[in-house]
Amino acid sequence: MSVNSTLIYNNLDAVILGAGACGLMCAVQAGYLGKKVLVLEKNAKVGAKILISGGGRCNYTNLYASNQNFISENEHFSKSAFAQWTVQDTIGFFETYGIYGQEKTLGQLFPTTNNARDVVKVFTDLCADFGQDILCNAEVQSINRNESGFIVEFKDLITNRIHFLNAPKVVVATGGLPIPKMGATDFALRLARQFDVKLTSTAPALVPLTVTGKDHEWYQQLSGTSIFSRVSNDKISFEENILFTHWGLSGPAILQISSYWRAGERINIDLLPSANILELLDEERLLSGKKLLASFLEKYYSRKFVEAMKKYLPIEKNLASLSKNDLSLVEQLIHNFTIKPAGDKGYDKAEVMRGGIDTAELSSKTLECKKVEGLFFGGECIDVTGWLGGYNFQWAWASGYVIAQNI
Repeated sequence: MSVNSTLIYNNLDAVILGAGACGLMCAVQAGYLGKKVLVLEKNAKVGAKILISGGGRCNYTNLYASNQNFISENEHFSKSAFAQWTVQDTIGFFETYGIYGQEKTLGQLFPTTNNARDVVKVFTDLCADFGQDILCNAEVQSINRNESGFIVEFKDLITNRIHFLNAPKVVVATGGLPIPKMGATDFALRLARQFDVKLTSTAPALVPLTVTGKDHEWYQQLSGTSIFSRVSNDKISFEENILFTHWGLSGPAILQISSYWRAGERINIDLLPSANILELLDEERLLSGKKLLASFLEKYYSRKFVEAMKKYLPIEKNLASLSKNDLSLVEQLIHNFTIKPAGDKGYDKAEVMRGGIDTAELSSKTLECKKVEGLFFGGECIDVTGWLGGYNFQWAWASGYVIAQNI
């Protein structure tokens, strides 16, 4: 629906900025409580990031989600929201409306239909049933306080007309900085600064990492190679696939560790986390000492990757003639492959934003701003950043639910 200047909204309980996961859940939960809200969305359609998540399938929660799967300067902040809206609440909510989950890997839950549009339709149908209007192509220009709450100024991007609304409460669910081509902006951060609400430092998270310098060509030749690995730093480790690319590394394990990585730090990669390569070599040497190291390695890796190992290992030697130094090189490469990323691929390729609204500025029980009565922040714009695999959706649903109870 586009903005129509003849529409008049009276007796609103709140205006919600953003028709993403948090904003849509907030509107629906407000509807259950008989509260009237208006949702303003800058994009031409609702749920843009929902629609592309999980390759268009939408991994809408994770069975194992808890506050321990989130990065925040206050690791306890999300506990209250997750106590009020649990993973089982998410599952039950979607099942009520015909969306049943199937677990893929590591607790990731996808709709059995494998279609993110079905998830969005649940919300748009419920908003229609509850009479919660969603105005698309509506870009908020400013938010200002008045005696009764807030004056919301927004532009109809189709007609370029400016409109004003009075709202006793405002919910900011405009997301973070990733994927600007899909409409991501820094609106929530700018609004926070306007009201003197503190921010934590922000950065791309769940993002591919880049490699430059003398090793760049080596990564380029391996582009497309995927290996199940354990990726770690001094904070945490993840066991999933890594993916070599023409600019560095990606894949689930790399995206996970990227949220904990800081510029200048090194990352360790175990390319065979389920076994000890030296023990396997010893066993093979007893059976077939004349076998080439390359042939042995091809039992565990693609020929393309083994050929690339020639830069670091004597793959043309037979197993029996491998020296102690050779074996040490094998062990080092396989179990302690170390990289120092040059950087990351930025917000264009990041799944989420790390950092944002300082949690110390918000009530953990209501998500209302302590300094500004009636102003709520939810979802990605808060300094609560989840792992890859449905965790950030669970935070969006939970924060949307919590805010709806308090507007």
